[in-house]
Amino acid sequence: MSQKRDYYEVLGVSKGASESELKKAYRKLAIKYHPDKNPDDKEAEEKFKEAAEAYEVLNNPQKRQQYDQFGHAGMGQGGFGGGGMNMDDIFSQFGSIFGDSFGGGSFGGGRGRSQTVRGSNLRVKMKLSLEEIAEGVSKKIKLNKLVNASGVTYKSCQSCKGSGRITRMAQTFLGAMQTQSACNVCHGSGKFIDKKPAGADSNGLVRKEEIIDLDIPAGVMDGMQLSVTGKGNAGPFDGVPGDLIVVIEEKKHPELRREGENLHYDAMISFIDAVLGSSIEIPTLTGKSKIKIESGTQSGKVFRLRSKGIPQIQGYGKGDMFVHIHVWTPTKLSKEEKSVLEKWKESENFNPKNNPDAKGFFSKMRNMFS
Repeated sequence: MSQKRDYYEVLGVSKGASESELKKAYRKLAIKYHPDKNPDDKEAEEKFKEAAEAYEVLNNPQKRQQYDQFGHAGMGQGGFGGGGMNMDDIFSQFGSIFGDSFGGGSFGGGRGRSQTVRGSNLRVKMKLSLEEIAEGVSKKIKLNKLVNASGVTYKSCQSCKGSGRITRMAQTFLGAMQTQSACNVCHGSGKFIDKKPAGADSNGLVRKEEIIDLDIPAGVMDGMQLSVTGKGNAGPFDGVPGDLIVVIEEKKHPELRREGENLHYDAMISFIDAVLGSSIEIPTLTGKSKIKIESGTQSGKVFRLRSKGIPQIQGYGKGDMFVHIHVWTPTKLSKEEKSVLEKWKESENFNPKNNPDAKGFFSKMRNMFS
């Protein structure tokens, strides 16, 4: 499969392009590569679809923000994304780009397509553990969605002759002008339901359960929304289905906390280990790891474990893991323990200094506990 081109590059605009600039760029490309102007030209058709896909993402503020942050990976992998638009998807958005005279895919008196009605989107929440987010995961989900009922038949709208558009001639100072608008009888669908089975609603739809497989890419974040094209509710009158929107919910980890691609862990060590040095075992997303605690380690010291964090969703490496050391102070001591500590209370090595001579202190402590 070929690498997707950058959506801004496809439309030939900058990343800061305004809504009007996006619309102007898309309109220019849509006219240039429109199937009516390029019959039987597969390359032009692909460019036509590519431009429509880029505009569909960049013209949506939420999708654009997601794309700007994560690129194509943020639009999803393995079944997610803004791709996969069919010609009905594309022509259904023409009204807002070209105005009524070009709406529904009628291009200069060309096809005269009926206006396709799009189904509503479905939203589901998906809870993931940090381990699943770090590795990426495949999930099955059950949807209760509207689908086209089997056995529905249609008849053409007599008002618009099945085109979904009404053409009118108007006299202007420039002469006779032809305009088109959606049929107000069939609301642009070009047809009515003739027969439908029991249980189907007025749009010819019934509810049905469907199980779908989702491949969640590694590195997703809490609140991130991934879209699966065409997996939403079916469109009325055999229209274009909506999308499935998957909202990511990150489960709280019992020991680790996440900040972007980095992970943080608070490690408690004893006063003795801080003084004499030791090694401790810490949890990571891939198992246990050991770190060495040097003698004289102070509370607040941070160890950095490179590439032990969360993968970046665009695939450019992993974040790091930071281990924050906290020295635990005992609250209960025996008489003997107190006596030992009292012995060293007046030692200058126990008094914090800007540049303490740690060597003498540690030597004495080692001798005391040896």
